[in-house]
Amino acid sequence: MMLKITQDKERAKSIFGMIKEREKFVKNINGNKFSTIIAENYYEIIKELCTAIALTNGYKFIGENAHKELIDFMKNYNISENELRMMDDLRVRRNKSSYEGKPIGQIYLDNKKEDLLTIIKKLKDIFGKENEN
Repeated sequence: MMLKITQDKERAKSIFGMIKEREKFVKNINGNKFSTIIAENYYEIIKELCTAIALTNGYKFIGENAHKELIDFMKNYNISENELRMMDDLRVRRNKSSYEGKPIGQIYLDNKKEDLLTIIKKLKDIFGKENEN
């Protein structure tokens, strides 16, 4: 469920700081051995960037479908349908990994890493533009 809240740019900036830490961590992980952990961290980075953008604009998502709704909300920021589908696919894979113990294979990262990094860069650019001043 989407809630309209007071803009929380400070919290958004704090979340962005944690995103930077997560990115440093991912760069130092061996992708051949830890593909699931890397994919899960890409998801967390994407989700937290979306959260920071929403908070900056006075929105918060709560409840059972909050992450799905958060991803869908990004269509308001020129995120393409293909990018939204990729973000949602990663959400589903991450949930299966976290809740069912299903690994995310190296082949997934080999095929999707550049696209995921492009989405992350795009979201970071949106966040930066929303937080100029």
